[in-house]
Amino acid sequence: MQQSDTDPATVPSCEGLVDAVRGAVVDVVFADDDLPAINSGLVVDWDRPGPLILEVHSHLDLTTVRAVAFQSTAGLARGVPVRALDGPVTVPVGDAVLGRLLDVVGQTQDNGPALPADTPRRAIHTAPPTLKEQTRTTEVFETGIKVIDLLTPMAQGGKAAMFGGAGVGKTVLVMELIRAMVDNYEGISVFAGVGERSHEGHELLTEMQGSGVLERTVLVYGQMSEPPGARWRAPMTALTISEYFRDQRHKNVLLLMDNVFRFVQAGAEVSSLLGRLPSRVGYQPTLATEVAGLQERIASVAGTSVTAIQAVYVPADDFTDPAVTTISSHMDCVIVLSRAQAAEGFYPAIDPLASSSILLDPQVVGERHYQTAEAVRRTLARFRELSDIISLLGVEELGVDDRLIVKRARRLQRFLTQPFMVTEAFTGTPGASVSLADTLAGCRAILAGEADDWAESSLYMVGTLEDARAKDAATSSAAEVAA
Repeated sequence: MQQSDTDPATVPSCEGLVDAVRGAVVDVVFADDDLPAINSGLVVDWDRPGPLILEVHSHLDLTTVRAVAFQSTAGLARGVPVRALDGPVTVPVGDAVLGRLLDVVGQTQDNGPALPADTPRRAIHTAPPTLKEQTRTTEVFETGIKVIDLLTPMAQGGKAAMFGGAGVGKTVLVMELIRAMVDNYEGISVFAGVGERSHEGHELLTEMQGSGVLERTVLVYGQMSEPPGARWRAPMTALTISEYFRDQRHKNVLLLMDNVFRFVQAGAEVSSLLGRLPSRVGYQPTLATEVAGLQERIASVAGTSVTAIQAVYVPADDFTDPAVTTISSHMDCVIVLSRAQAAEGFYPAIDPLASSSILLDPQVVGERHYQTAEAVRRTLARFRELSDIISLLGVEELGVDDRLIVKRARRLQRFLTQPFMVTEAFTGTPGASVSLADTLAGCRAILAGEADDWAESSLYMVGTLEDARAKDAATSSAAEVAA
């Protein structure tokens, strides 16, 4: 379609014309003051093969709106007609999207067939469930990852976040959690890739195809190469699909988001493009509102849950960053990945003392689990206190009790490492999934001194304590033969 030079006064009220284009921000002039509402969708009728969807974000005057584009605006000229949608942007939902990879507006991106014409659609902007409608559960969501199940148990229908800087293993941990849910989780999985690189998306798609979970999974991507509007609204698209399965199909949903910081970052880009003055550390002034608008929609209703597991990048390892503190305030379970742990080769690199969960309560997990977790924390905390003394004077200068604590803490550190199934191809070590009962039994045995005479390496990167016992016996036998 050729661009139009029609005078705005002659355009019907449901249509407008492009007035200005500034990157991802487009100003649209309408014929009269009957402007589309904030968060309404607009469709640009241009001559390019792909659609251009806009979303209204402010009313500049009685006839002009400022909108954010969800696709590239390269080639868009002034005077091109724009149609206003009757409400927010809608995306396809339902069984047709299972096993598919979608973009922010619900178009398929996996080179597969087009979605059926009768696929239901829902608006990406909806109000969160009221407090009266929400249900809370204290059912523990067992992952098979020892350090998480022991120290930071996740709740069915809760929100868990993994905070960490670059390169400490957030994405690997998310992928392992996806694998861990294959056997013991029968609901729907929705993955939101926010600011993902192309190779990361390809790896995840291949991994899901190989593990056989793709037919129960929906992938929604707003890639790093896309405009900030696409990255900003991709989590909303994933949430809309999750809400449909929760409300209409009454199925439990596992919502995985990687990376929520990119959502905040895209919001900051949009905010600056819209001309808003920045707030603390350059973030958008609406940071708290935007994060709350996303997180408050993740809720359980009428006994059907949406369980969210989110990766959060921590810029420059600064855990006091406004984005990090704002996101963490909404979480039930906070898992902190430590660069120091990663540097020592302890994977998953979860800091056992900085991580926390509201479910770690004797009334929820039981007295035995709670006491074991507290004993592990106390032992590791004491070891951390003594680490400076050990580095200066050596472990021989400690008292007998402290030396025993150090010995057991070092073994606990190694026992809480675990080989992952998703890294098996790179490490050559078969992945292990450990039940909570085996994790508790192993930690209690180490605290009781059962492994005091074992080599520390016997407990590193194993599953259960029995695996460590077998590894220690094999190591001892090999040493005797060599002698």
